[in-house]
Amino acid sequence: MFAFVLRRLFQAVIVMITVAFIAFLLFQYVGDPVVFLLGQDATPEQIRALRADLGLDKPFFVQFWHFLSNAVQGEFGLSLRQGAKVSRLIAERFPATMELATIAAVLALALGIPMGVYSALRRGSFLSQAFMTLSLLGVSLPTFLIGILLILLFSVGLGWFPSFGRGDTVQLGWWSSGLLTLDGWHHVILPAVTLAIFQLTLIMRLVRAEMLEVLRTDYIKFARARGLSDRAIHFGHALKNTLVPVMTITGLQLGGLIAFAIITETVFQWPGMGLLFIQAVTFADVPVMAAYLCLIALIFVVINLVVDLLYFVVDPRLRVSGGH
Repeated sequence: MFAFVLRRLFQAVIVMITVAFIAFLLFQYVGDPVVFLLGQDATPEQIRALRADLGLDKPFFVQFWHFLSNAVQGEFGLSLRQGAKVSRLIAERFPATMELATIAAVLALALGIPMGVYSALRRGSFLSQAFMTLSLLGVSLPTFLIGILLILLFSVGLGWFPSFGRGDTVQLGWWSSGLLTLDGWHHVILPAVTLAIFQLTLIMRLVRAEMLEVLRTDYIKFARARGLSDRAIHFGHALKNTLVPVMTITGLQLGGLIAFAIITETVFQWPGMGLLFIQAVTFADVPVMAAYLCLIALIFVVINLVVDLLYFVVDPRLRVSGGH
């Protein structure tokens, strides 16, 4: 177990160093921060002085080491567009993205797993066929189109939900939450559903496929021969073994929800990290882009590490084989 964890931690460190290097290259090849800060009318003396202050006159790997050291402390400098510390901007937007992604993940799991189980157990029913048809639409339609259609139907047409913003929030220390106000819940429903639809259909189809595979195995046939009820077989044996691979995929999809909330946040003008990143790309705000890239990579690495550990705990075959 210790060797398994140590190996995964080493891999995680390698991944983060690689991502940090890619993020650092943004500073080298995406515009010149000195020009952004001083403007086109700056004199050569001003440019040289600022480059010296920022450490841009030092060798490449010395600059990368300083970048890496600051990144470990969560410091990425100042935003070229807003003139504020990037760490503060990220901290302000992080709660909105996390709440949106968490609600979307809960929706995807709470609906996707039961729909997948039902579709596997009642393959010929009308409702099962309807689920499969809807899942094809959910996988095929791009997220921005789903968001626009939901806005047209529920905001413009029916007027049930607002089409943009986060609504009223409550400040809990540095964390701002919209889940403690009715208006906050009113605003989060449409973007959360938009973000959850693709993940929901993916989980549903995965659960269905895994459930059908498990139901064909010998130990399920043996359980039937022992006279166990369908309920005990389906939910006590089949579903339990179905959820092992689903747990792995779901964990990685949670990272995907956070990373790919960019489109949903742009459509609904949700004030999260995704919208901040899009604005940074528009204005070539390299410090914000680099910080976002490193943070998303860290989230993926942490989630992947947790999922690996859970999978190691749940699946005894990994413990027997030494975690390979």
